[in-house]
Amino acid sequence: MNCEDPGFEANHDHDHCIESALATARALCRDRKQRLTPVRELVLQLIWKNHQPMGAYELLPALAEAGFNSAPPTIYRALEFLQEQGLVHRIASLNSYIGCPNPDSPHRSGFLICRECQRAVELDTGRVHSALSESAAELGFQIENEMVEVVGLCPDCRTAEEQGGHNRGETDAQS
Repeated sequence: MNCEDPGFEANHDHDHCIESALATARALCRDRKQRLTPVRELVLQLIWKNHQPMGAYELLPALAEAGFNSAPPTIYRALEFLQEQGLVHRIASLNSYIGCPNPDSPHRSGFLICRECQRAVELDTGRVHSALSESAAELGFQIENEMVEVVGLCPDCRTAEEQGGHNRGETDAQS
């Protein structure tokens, strides 16, 4: 199992998560007889770097710096492989990717995404899926794909906004 998701903890040390994610990926790929190439491993490492979703084009410079082919197809093939193995998730609304903290156990997930700092936290959406499936079935609809992405403010950004709002109020009162 990978690093537990730190949620929106601002001072989280990512080194442990990176090492844990890589160790888990190596073991899963070995068990599944899949090849975790150096490019795929680097992409996974970069995605786990800070628990923020990363887009393919954000990853390209690091690939070039490491001496790999930095053409978009290279990164997209690596991301596709990592998704197929359950090692990363795609956040559609951001067109970006984030590491999966539990790639060794199939699960339904969604994301809480901070609109300010863009940090994202994976959320178990099993109960949401059940409610959606039940409602869809009542209408004779079969769900083929679902994405749960909830946008809001993380604790740090909420605090900053409240302090900013409070400070603006004090300034307005003093004027």
